[in-house]
Amino acid sequence: MKRVETSVSRPRAYIILLILAFVLGYLSHSHPLLSQTASDVYEHNSFPNQCGAPVPSSDVRRTIISRVFNNTSPWEAFPPAHARPLLWQDWNKGWGSQMPVFEHLIQQVRPRTIIEVGTFLGASATHMVGLTRKLGLDTQIVCIDDFRGWPGYYDEEKSLKMVNGDSLLMYQFMQNVVRANATGSIIMMPFSAGTALGGLCDWGVYGDLVEVDAAHDFHSAWVDINNAFKVLKPGGVLFGHDYAWVGVRTAVHIFARVHGFQIRIDGEHWILY
Repeated sequence: MKRVETSVSRPRAYIILLILAFVLGYLSHSHPLLSQTASDVYEHNSFPNQCGAPVPSSDVRRTIISRVFNNTSPWEAFPPAHARPLLWQDWNKGWGSQMPVFEHLIQQVRPRTIIEVGTFLGASATHMVGLTRKLGLDTQIVCIDDFRGWPGYYDEEKSLKMVNGDSLLMYQFMQNVVRANATGSIIMMPFSAGTALGGLCDWGVYGDLVEVDAAHDFHSAWVDINNAFKVLKPGGVLFGHDYAWVGVRTAVHIFARVHGFQIRIDGEHWILY
């Protein structure tokens, strides 16, 4: 019987197989998603939604002072001696801190608890205290911030002196709250947004109003919005600042699509409903 020659010689076939194996190996190494299942990919965009049993609004302040400050109010003996001469008596800088959206939402929701993610020097928090008092509300505002500013932050007008690497922004925030006579209405959680919101979730602290006003890049905004949603009371309102930033706007629109929300714009703020 005469042997039939194939169109591709054996050595050439080996070379082609080697090249294909190399290419597939490179792609699976460089692009891990090619070797993952759909459920693996989904896990990257899922956030735990099971938080603790809700504590009463009247216990929110007591819970945070117990969990964060070892049952001692941070306002006791404030300011510490080393910081007193360095603090400004009047420096409460903010961005969009007195926009009409705050009055609109506080009148609408009449919140007992407000959670603010990204508070800086407390300009919007102290403004909200004034608004709730006008309505006769007994509202506790939880301010989340690591009080570090951002790399290279310096305010040419009134930046504080740095002490052993501490920018003293938390002390200036506290000074502003004292000046606004709001120490009984505001309590802070001096941690990153994710850490603080995780703590509130675990402890069962939820907000009637939750504002996200922290980092502006997409990934940070996406994580902050998802974590903030976990501590929103049923019937509450989630809103935030800096809608003009592309990263924030993209995160808001994706979140709204995933969870079936509509978006309303109020000045520089976005509101989900």
